[in-house]
Amino acid sequence: MSHKFDPTVLREYDIRGIVGETLSPDDAYAIGRGFATRLRRAGGRRIAVGYDGRTSSPALKDALIKGLTEAGVDVVNIGLASTPMLYFAEATLDVDGGIQITGSHNPAEYNGFKMVLKHNSFFGKDIRDIGELAAKSDWEEGKGSVETADIMDAYVDRLAQGYEGGEYRIGWDAGNGVGGPVLEKLIKKLPGEHHVIYTDVDGRFPNHHPDPTVESNLADLKALVKKEKLDFGFAFDGDADRIGAVDSEGHVIWGDQILAILSAPVLKRHPGGTIIADVKASQALFDRVAELGGKPLMGRTGHSLIKTLMKETHSPLAGEMSGHIFFADQWFGFDDGIYAAVRMIGAVHQMGGSLTQIRKDMPKMVNTPELRFQASETRKFQVIGEVLGRLTAADAKINTIDGVRVTNDDGWWLLRASNTQDVLVARAEGRDQAALDRLVSQLNDQLKQSGIEPVTTTH
Repeated sequence: MSHKFDPTVLREYDIRGIVGETLSPDDAYAIGRGFATRLRRAGGRRIAVGYDGRTSSPALKDALIKGLTEAGVDVVNIGLASTPMLYFAEATLDVDGGIQITGSHNPAEYNGFKMVLKHNSFFGKDIRDIGELAAKSDWEEGKGSVETADIMDAYVDRLAQGYEGGEYRIGWDAGNGVGGPVLEKLIKKLPGEHHVIYTDVDGRFPNHHPDPTVESNLADLKALVKKEKLDFGFAFDGDADRIGAVDSEGHVIWGDQILAILSAPVLKRHPGGTIIADVKASQALFDRVAELGGKPLMGRTGHSLIKTLMKETHSPLAGEMSGHIFFADQWFGFDDGIYAAVRMIGAVHQMGGSLTQIRKDMPKMVNTPELRFQASETRKFQVIGEVLGRLTAADAKINTIDGVRVTNDDGWWLLRASNTQDVLVARAEGRDQAALDRLVSQLNDQLKQSGIEPVTTTH
C-alpha cells in the first residue's frame, strides 16, 4: 500500500510537521519502512531509536518501530532521550543507524525525525528518497526484533570526561526539554555549585519556548544568574542539541562568540585546524580563528551540511549561529548542547576564568538580529537569484555558498532562503552604527527591487 506525505514535511535536513495536521503515526510508519529499506540495502540490520518529551512522541515512536521491524530491521530502543544521546548511541552501540523523534526547538504541536545512516548525516536526497520509496511502496519485508538499552549513565560519564574546568557557580536552564534528566545527573559529577531550572520533561513547555537563540527565552536564566550572583549560565533547546549562554551580567554570548571561545583550546590541540561556521557568523569569528593560527571556513547553514563538511575537511570544531556546536576533537563529530557547555567551562577556565571579561575583550561589532521576510517556497529562491544578478552586474564582493553574503569596508550583509520555512533570512554587521545603517539600506534597496517589504529599524 503506497503512502503519500504532506509536501511540507520532508525537509532538507530532517522530517518535521504539525502532529494531527501534516504529520501522523501513518507517516512515522512509512518513515520506518523507508529508512529500514535504505538501511538493509546498505547492508545494515540494527538501528537505535530515541524520542523526546513531546506529548506526541510515544505514539510516533510506536508507529516508527512497527515500520522498522516490518521491514526486517532490529531496533534498539533507548527510550526518552535527547538528540545527542541518540547520536551517542549510534556512535557507540553495535548499530548501523539511528532515528530520533523530536520537534527540536519548534512549538509544542510540532514533531519530527532526525536520522543517521552508517555514521553519516541522512539529508537532502536521502530524505526525498523516503518519500519516493513510500509512493511506490518499494519496501523491504521482514520481522525485526526490539530490545531496550539504557545508555544515560554511559553518556553522562562520557560528558563528564570532557571536563577541564575549575570550580564555578553555574546556572542551567533545561527549558522542560529532554536534556533535563541529563543535567540532573551531570551536575553531580562536576565540581563547583550548580543551580538548575526546568529540568522536568514537559512537552507542553509551560515556562518558556525551548529555543535559546531567542533572547526573550533566556529571561529566567538571566534572572537566576543575577539572583544567585552566578559566574554564567547555559540554556538548551527542546532536544538539547543547541546551546545558549549568558555571562554574569546577563549578556548573551551568541553562537559565533561561543565558537570563538571554544576555538582557542581546540586549536592548541590541532594547530592549523579548519574551524567551520555558517554564513550567518560574525566576521570577528573568522578573524579570531585566523589569529589563533586556524583556517576559518564559511559553510552553509544546516546541521547535516556542517557535519558533512567537517568530515571532508577533517575539521575538529564547527558551529552555527543557531547554537549547534560540533566537536570532532575528543568527541564524535555531532552537535551536542550539553557537551558544548562542558567544553566551554574548560575554555573559560583556560582563558583566565571570567566569561564576562572574555566577552568584554571581544571586538565590538554592531549587528542586526536575524531578520525574516515572508516569501513563498518558490519566490524565496527567485529573490536570491535576482539579488545575485544585480550585485554581480555591480561588481560587488560576494560569497554565494548559501544565499548572498556581501562584504565591503563597512562590514557585511547576508540574504539567504531558509531551508526549513517559507522565509528569506537576512543579517548585517558593521563596525559601528553608521556603517550598519548603510549596510541595511543596501539590503533594503535589494529587497525593495524584488518587491519585499524592507527592514524598518536596526536598533
